[in-house]
Amino acid sequence: MSGQFLAIGEAMIELAPDGSGLLRQGFAGDTFNAAYYARAALPTDWQVSYFTLLGRDAMSDAMLAFMAQKQIGTDYIGRHASRMPGLYMVHLNNGERSFSYWRSQSAARLLADNKTALRQAIEASDIIVFSGITLAILEGDGADNLLSILQEFRDTNKIIAFDPNIRPRLWPDQDHMRSQLIRGAKASNLVLPSFDDEVACFGDLTTADTISRYRSYGLKRIIVKNGADEIEVLFDGQSFTVKIAPVAQIIDTTGAGDSFNGSFLGHFAQTGDAEVAIRFAAQTAAKTIQHYGALVD
Repeated sequence: MSGQFLAIGEAMIELAPDGSGLLRQGFAGDTFNAAYYARAALPTDWQVSYFTLLGRDAMSDAMLAFMAQKQIGTDYIGRHASRMPGLYMVHLNNGERSFSYWRSQSAARLLADNKTALRQAIEASDIIVFSGITLAILEGDGADNLLSILQEFRDTNKIIAFDPNIRPRLWPDQDHMRSQLIRGAKASNLVLPSFDDEVACFGDLTTADTISRYRSYGLKRIIVKNGADEIEVLFDGQSFTVKIAPVAQIIDTTGAGDSFNGSFLGHFAQTGDAEVAIRFAAQTAAKTIQHYGALVD
């Protein structure tokens, strides 16, 4: 069965350690990473596309060429006359990552200004993935534009997947962050939160609390990622947990959740079996964290 997969968000220039003391330049970003891993999981008759806004500079050209090389469609990517892609640097401490960002004037902050193009892309797609980072970076009416269009398709047979991917530094204040994340969840029909983020933002005490809260927003498909601990799942009325195999050596956790998201969505699109797809995605994430950088061949 063929189909259309669409990721919406910001692809950035990545500077990441390569293990030798030097920095390696690449391209990454949470929803772009998900598209990358979805492309790897899906058969060739599926189209995987990215929706964002880039500049007309050399790095934007290089990013588009990279996407084309990785067979990620660029037809939905606009170009801005004066803005450029954002940049981030990865810092590692025993495998755990932190980031420095330069993205305040990135072109992607205006990606949702063209409502016509955004609606056409979403309407043409079978699976759509966006994140809390997508919402956080948007300027002006961008978040309202995106959420209102997604809401139109929430109750169709499309999969609209939302990873809250909570990054407090991107938001002006806690109250606005929480309200927008809740709006993002309510505009989706599948949510993929990380438990540690939910604890910090919403004060959840257990993964069951996270499940219960998202159920209260009207979600029937909830997959709570929890690092090396069990994944807690509510999926179309079925509740279950999935154990995670231990990883002997963690090199870099960058992109772990993103690789899970893309791999799960790609595998679920083919099998329709949530538990099997979750196990597949967990294996992919385990491989990802044993390498440097967000994107692993």
